[in-house]
Amino acid sequence: MSSEAPSPSVDRPRGAHFVRRAAVVVCLGLSALGAVAVALAMRPPEPLERGSRTVEVPATIGLLGIARQLADQGVIRSQIVFVGLSLSRGTARSLKAGEYEVPQGAPLLTVLQLLETGRVKPHLLVLPEGFTIRDLARQIEAEGIAPAADVIRVAGSPHLAWSLGIEADSLEGYLFPDTYQVTKGMRVEEILGRMTQRFRDRIGTPEVVAHARERGLSLHQLVTLASIVEKEAALASERPIIAQVFLNRLRRDMPLQADPTVAYAMAKEGRAPTRDDLQRDHPYNTYKNHGLPPGPIGNPGRSSIDAVLEPANVPYLYFVAADDRSHYFSTTLEEHNRAVARYRQYRRLRATSTLAPADGRML
Repeated sequence: MSSEAPSPSVDRPRGAHFVRRAAVVVCLGLSALGAVAVALAMRPPEPLERGSRTVEVPATIGLLGIARQLADQGVIRSQIVFVGLSLSRGTARSLKAGEYEVPQGAPLLTVLQLLETGRVKPHLLVLPEGFTIRDLARQIEAEGIAPAADVIRVAGSPHLAWSLGIEADSLEGYLFPDTYQVTKGMRVEEILGRMTQRFRDRIGTPEVVAHARERGLSLHQLVTLASIVEKEAALASERPIIAQVFLNRLRRDMPLQADPTVAYAMAKEGRAPTRDDLQRDHPYNTYKNHGLPPGPIGNPGRSSIDAVLEPANVPYLYFVAADDRSHYFSTTLEEHNRAVARYRQYRRLRATSTLAPADGRML
């Protein structure tokens, strides 16, 4: 028999195995807890679960600033998870600034993908026929895209107009009435450039220019006269007649005496000029000056352009408003004066009598 003592290391494998198993369990537990934490962080925060939210991401705040702003605005739960996920996807330096509409219930990954792809929130700008640059500027400012003063300044730049192929000192009249999709962050020059390009595609074509020349008009004169017709005519059927009235007066070297040109000069679009306004010296006052004003008084639609290119064959030189929409046309001044007196009396009666018919017919 051996007299050697038993080795003290007999039970060590069992102890080491236990420690390893415990370490694995702890690691798995921590990993599970981490996975649960990340999964919770990926879920939309409570404000976003109640409805969509609009957020703005500036261009100069970096990844950490973006994460902080998104968390402050209630569209992500964890800044750390947002930053880590962006780094792991390799998009940390390419997130795009802008205004975003984050849909209701969007998880963190969806928010990140919005900024990765730059799917910014669209805004619709509707430029109706006859709108002026001042009207458009107020609309752009109301949408939060740019200050109205910036729009007016940029649109009035002769350098910009000529760079866009417009031979005029302003873009007034050369913005095609239509609906445009724009986004916050777009430069004013880009917005106006789109509108001007659509004008060139729809109106400033070689065919239209050639047709205008046949009428003895340059493109600028065509647009200027069409802008006046746009303001004067409420009924489409009257546009060619009103266009011919002004053409007849131009051929006779008679002043156009168009109230909308004076209203434009006085920045009173949509309101009738006063007697004092009619006496003001201004290049756009067609009561004081013969011929066309220096430029358009708004942005005409294609129907007003066509009315000038294809006017009605009528001898009229005058017209007066018969009601809120239609006009009475006259050939002589005497007939016109009688019509003015008649319709003024009618309007006074209509304003004071309950017997006036609603359809604007004479009593």
